Amino acid sequence: MKQQTVNGVDPFHAIGDPSRRQMLHLLSKESLTINALAVNFDMTRPAVSKHIKILYGAGFISIQDIGRERHCALDQKGFRELQSWIDYFDQFWQVKMKKLDELVNKQTRNSKKTKT
Repeated sequence: MKQQTVNGVDPFHAIGDPSRRQMLHLLSKESLTINALAVNFDMTRPAVSKHIKILYGAGFISIQDIGRERHCALDQKGFRELQSWIDYFDQFWQVKMKKLDELVNKQTRNSKKTKT
């Protein structure tokens, strides 16, 4: 399964950083300006902007310029890509578990037959 990227940024790289995950949590409550996000972190505003750029590039957030401020909000693109990847492996494990269940049931039936 080839990993797709939105705007060339791997979504797993984007969520790999704890600060970026925290930014996503903050944005899940409300849209925030970059300055409003920055006050929640012990880093410079340019560092926050770099994190925002990565999240934007991976499709996790949208940015809207309103006056002189840039407002960040969650976007579904990056999350859809993660969900697609997870769904693939959910299906993989469901098939494996079904085969294991069938094998165990078959062995249990065979074991009961040999005891009688």
